Amino acid sequence: MQKKFNVNGVCYPDRHYMVDLNGRLKKIRRLVDNGDYFVINRARQYGKTTILRASKDFLQQDYIVIFMSFQKMSSAKFKDEASFARAFARDFIKKAAADTENGRMEAASILELEERCRDDFDLVEMFEMLSSICASASERIVLMIDEVDQVSNHQVFLDFLGQMREYYMNREETMTFHSVILAGVYDIKNLRLKIRPDEVHRYNSPWNITADFDVDMSFSPEDIVTMLRTYEADHHMGMNIERMAEELYGYTGGYPYLISCLCRKIDEKCMGWDTADLRMAVRDLLKERNTLFEDVIKNIRSNQEFSNLAEQLLLNGANVVFERSNPIIDLGEMFGILAEKDGKAAISNVIFETLILNYFTSVRATKALINSEYIEKSRYIREGRLDMEKVIRKFAVFLKSEYRREDGAFIEQQGRLLFLGFLRPIINGTGHYAVEPQTRKNARMDIQIFYGNEEFIVELKCWRGEAYERKGYDQLAEYLEARGQQQGYLISFSRNKKKPKEDQWIRHKGHDIFEVIVEC
Repeated sequence: MQKKFNVNGVCYPDRHYMVDLNGRLKKIRRLVDNGDYFVINRARQYGKTTILRASKDFLQQDYIVIFMSFQKMSSAKFKDEASFARAFARDFIKKAAADTENGRMEAASILELEERCRDDFDLVEMFEMLSSICASASERIVLMIDEVDQVSNHQVFLDFLGQMREYYMNREETMTFHSVILAGVYDIKNLRLKIRPDEVHRYNSPWNITADFDVDMSFSPEDIVTMLRTYEADHHMGMNIERMAEELYGYTGGYPYLISCLCRKIDEKCMGWDTADLRMAVRDLLKERNTLFEDVIKNIRSNQEFSNLAEQLLLNGANVVFERSNPIIDLGEMFGILAEKDGKAAISNVIFETLILNYFTSVRATKALINSEYIEKSRYIREGRLDMEKVIRKFAVFLKSEYRREDGAFIEQQGRLLFLGFLRPIINGTGHYAVEPQTRKNARMDIQIFYGNEEFIVELKCWRGEAYERKGYDQLAEYLEARGQQQGYLISFSRNKKKPKEDQWIRHKGHDIFEVIVEC
C-alpha cells in the first residue's frame, strides 16, 4: 500500500507518512514505568489518539494495555452508576479478550466480571473486581481511556475518577492499575461541572493525583524533517528537506493536523515541494471548511472576552503576559489557538492568525465594502498580475469617499481591518496574505501578500510627522531586505486635516517604496 499524508483519524506507520515518535514514546514509557497516572490534554486534531495507540504498541510487550474510548459511549450510559458500571465493564472485557486467551489475564476473574454485568452493580463493586483482575494478571495493567472529556459533565464520571483515586492512594494495600492514561481536550484535573440546567458551573477536583505530562506534542522542524525524508526516499522530488520543514513550521507553529493538511495538498496536486507550492497549499487550505477551523471560529464567536483579546493581539500587537491562571488565556491555549512566545500571549500559528483576521474583516468594519465598485477584481489584475500600486491608491480614495464616521473620527485599528477587507476579495482565489507578528504594534504592521508567484510587502502605520518618516522608511527597507524584495508599499494613516504630502515613489537604501498617506 502506498503511503499518504493522513488528515483523518489515527496515523499508522505502515500506511501514513509520520514524524518519528520514538522520543515521545520513551518519555511516556518512563511515566508508565514510574506507575504514574497522567492526562494528555491537547487541542483537537493534535495527535492524541495517534500517540495513545502508538504507546499501546510500544508498551504491550511488558504490560497488559487496555485501550478504551468514551467517544462511542452514549450519554444514557452515564445516567447512573449501574448503567455506567455495566457499560465500562463490558467494554473492558472486550478489550481484554486477547490477553485472556493468551493467559496473561486470569479467565476466571474476567468471567466473574462478565457474570456481574448481567445485574445491577455499582462502582465500588466494579472496582473490587477490577482489583482482583489486576492482582491475578501475569503482567501489570495499564489503562488508557481516550476522549474522556466527552462525558466530563456527568456526576458518575466524577465518581469513577474518585474511585480510581482511592485505589491509587491505597495501592500498597490493594492491587489496582499500574498506570492510567486519560486523553482529551479539556483539563479533567479540574472539571467545570454543571449537572442540571438550573445550576451554576462549579469546579471539582476528583483526580489531583496526576503526574505532569510535559511531552511536547507539536512538531518541531527537526520532527518534520523525519517525515519528509521518508517521503523524499519514496518519491525522489529533489526537495530541500530542511528548508521545507522550516517553512512548514513557520506557517503552522508545529500544529500536527495543519502540517499534514499542507503536505497532503502538495502531494495530491503533484507540486514541486518548494516555497511557491507551499504558499498555494496555504491559500487552498484557508479557503476550506473543516472541523478544526470551525472550532477556532466558534470559540472566537462564543466568547467575547477571548474575541477581544485575539483582536488586540492580531491588530495592535498587544503586550499580554502569558499567564495560565488567566481563564481566557487558559481557554485559548487549551484549544490550541494561543501559545506562549517569549513570555507573551500570541496566536499560535500564521494559519490561525489569517483565519481569524479573515473572520474579523468579514463581519466587522466592512459595511461600506458591500457591493462597492472599488473591490471589483478586474480593476487590479493585468495579465494575471496584481497591480499593487493601484490597490493602494484606490484604497486611499475609498477611505476618503466612503468610510467616515458621522463625526469624522476614524479609528486606526479600523483602517487595518478595512485594508484587509478591501484586499481580500481582490486576491481571493489566487492569493492570500499573512501578517508579520514582529511588526504588529500600534506604530506599524507589515503584511505579506502572495498573488500567483509574486510577493508584495505592505506596511500600515500611523503618521507621526516628518521626524518619524525616515525611521519608517528604514524599517520597511530592512524588512524588504529580509524578505528578498525590491519594492514595498507604505500606507500611513494621518489625523491631519490637510494631507501632509502627495502619493509618491521614493528610493531608500536600495529599495523602491510607494507611499500613500491617508487622511483619517
